[in-house]
Amino acid sequence: MDLNCGTIVDGEETIEQVGERIYQRIIELASGHRSRSEELGYGSQEFVPWIMNSIM
Repeated sequence: MDLNCGTIVDGEETIEQVGERIYQRIIELASGHRSRSEELGYGSQEFVPWIMNSIM
């Protein structure tokens, strides 16, 4: 969600270039760099599309 891939549609980047950018960002985050939401203080709030500990 932190990456703009609309640059492909705009003709500014190729799919391969965006893929490389995504890959590099994953490596950065896995190495300890903070995501934008973490920098803004939302890093501890998780999005969960289901109710935790519920029986369906």
